[in-house]
Amino acid sequence: MAMIANKCSDATVTVVDLNENRIADWNSDKLPVYEPGLLEIVQSSRGKNLFFSSDVKKNVRDAEVIFISVNTPTKEYGSGAGQAADLRYVESCARMIAEVGGGNKIVVEKSTVPVRTAQMVEEILSASGNEFTYQIISNPEFLAEGTAMADLENPDRVLIGGESTPEGQDAVQKIVNLYATWVDLEKIITTNLWSSELSKLTANAFLAQRISSINAISALCEETGANVDEVARAIGSDSRIGHKFLKSSVGFGGSCFQKDILNLSYLCRHFGLPEVAHYWDQVVIMNDFQKERFVQRILNKMFNTVSGKKIAVLGYAFKKDTNDYRESPAIAVCKRLLEEKALIRLYDPQVSEGAIRESLQMEEGNHFDSFTFYDSIEDACHESNAIALLTEWEEFKDLDFQRIYQSMKKPAYIFDGRNLLNLRELEKIGFRAFGIGKA
Repeated sequence: MAMIANKCSDATVTVVDLNENRIADWNSDKLPVYEPGLLEIVQSSRGKNLFFSSDVKKNVRDAEVIFISVNTPTKEYGSGAGQAADLRYVESCARMIAEVGGGNKIVVEKSTVPVRTAQMVEEILSASGNEFTYQIISNPEFLAEGTAMADLENPDRVLIGGESTPEGQDAVQKIVNLYATWVDLEKIITTNLWSSELSKLTANAFLAQRISSINAISALCEETGANVDEVARAIGSDSRIGHKFLKSSVGFGGSCFQKDILNLSYLCRHFGLPEVAHYWDQVVIMNDFQKERFVQRILNKMFNTVSGKKIAVLGYAFKKDTNDYRESPAIAVCKRLLEEKALIRLYDPQVSEGAIRESLQMEEGNHFDSFTFYDSIEDACHESNAIALLTEWEEFKDLDFQRIYQSMKKPAYIFDGRNLLNLRELEKIGFRAFGIGKA
């Protein structure tokens, strides 16, 4: 929304949220999310044509176009628990839009939703009993955290789905015109509603599939003496395959990939396609296997036990340049190391200690004293037995590993879960160094 305000000076964009503290953060220079370039974009338009408010109903009533951008997490209860998307927040938004009225409106699904969600929204709005009409549009977001501003400024494509009726196509064109202010028309794809909704789930599933595919090969590389980075470069040179998303690691994370694959799998079962569901399930199974395999390698190399040993964990965010730790591989790795009675000494430049403890479900007596958060990499590594690098932060590339090695207990281990470091150079220093997909 900040990018739309920045590019469309004639449009007034108001972001609303019931959480007053979050709105206060958006109105400050300490935004509630970390994303390179976001603060500058917000500052350029805030107070001019970009506003943040907790007065939800008034702003919805006054709006001509409403973007629904709420969370759609995996259900944790009832039918479909563990796979289906929880659409209660989307439904709540639809009911509130119907309640406040205010004129004819275009309602845009921005959240990632299962195919046919627009039908639910349309039925709720149609049953409102007021005299207004509503056109439902699907406009999923394809940005990647860490590069979101660049992705929004120069997107690969903008996808807009709508009804084939004249009114539906008019609504589609209005959204097309909004983006056409800065996006080439040839990059704006229009489809029907269902194709747009399904395309978002499918895109994330395909990206996650590539990661799990190269991670599967990384396991074979470790057994055969092949190098997964060399394999990735060789196969990526084939123009039919390409190099993107062939970087082997401890596993994928973030709020979208696993959630969307589970949702896709659930939809396949719902529509009587169990074989298709099993195919996509395997992407998640392989990702879980990769995280467990990383922990098992630590155990195997450290004499089959980390009990009482200090493990410096570098990085907790699911990727660099974000403070988002949802479904981060670091969560599963740290939980397993704590189960093995390791002492975790963790550093991350953006994720807070409170957020980490909450994600690890730490309470007094539940591994609470086995975890220490540090503001310094050197302090986290001091007198540690091993380093586990779990996020590819750029600052980890340029560390003084000679100095760090001298401060650690011997033998000193380093397990690079992102293949970020030069293992041969680390071995020259004295480390017992291990990467992903490297014997």
